Amino acid sequence: MRICEIFYSLQGEGLLMGIPTAFVRTMGCNLDCEWCDTPYARDGGEEMEVDEVVEMIRSFGVEMVCITGGEPLIQDDTFVLIDSLLTMGHSIQIETNGSVPLDTLPCYEELMISMDLKTPSSGMADRMVMENLEALSIFDQLKFVVSDREDMEYVESVLSEHDVKCPVIVTAVGGVDLREVADWVLERRLEVRVLPQLHKIIWGDERGR
Repeated sequence: MRICEIFYSLQGEGLLMGIPTAFVRTMGCNLDCEWCDTPYARDGGEEMEVDEVVEMIRSFGVEMVCITGGEPLIQDDTFVLIDSLLTMGHSIQIETNGSVPLDTLPCYEELMISMDLKTPSSGMADRMVMENLEALSIFDQLKFVVSDREDMEYVESVLSEHDVKCPVIVTAVGGVDLREVADWVLERRLEVRVLPQLHKIIWGDERGR
């Protein structure tokens, strides 16, 4: 499989924020978001066997693994990696951008789907597979990254039109004041969690963090 980087850090986003985690960032993405914070994961990388990836993960000595990208679900070997890690007893979070159907993923409590739903400011909102919202269980999470009022109204619209079973997280694009997002959530009385990106607070844009 094509790998961008493998590293050990704290989970910086979502419900598992702060947990020591082994990260596998795959190479390649099928979207081109305006505010993408990992453009270096689009091209290049290193070809690795799944067994090599597993060995690097094992060297960190942690239970939690996050498979991210790019978009990991566009590589067939990602599913092989998931099966291998589950067999070994790891807990996995798979981060996906909402544009790839989720019906091929196995269903385990130990596998959390962390799905972004791209907002209008990303330029990719029309690429979302909205049926994925029905595939998310109480063990998963749905994330929205917002940059302006239009994005926030989009989040409210999606949540009013779909029965989302999992926790919903809203965070801000880098450089946008999270207070504005928090004030909006309180004003609209939305049942969501407003969270920062912890890794950026601690390490900024440093890679491998």
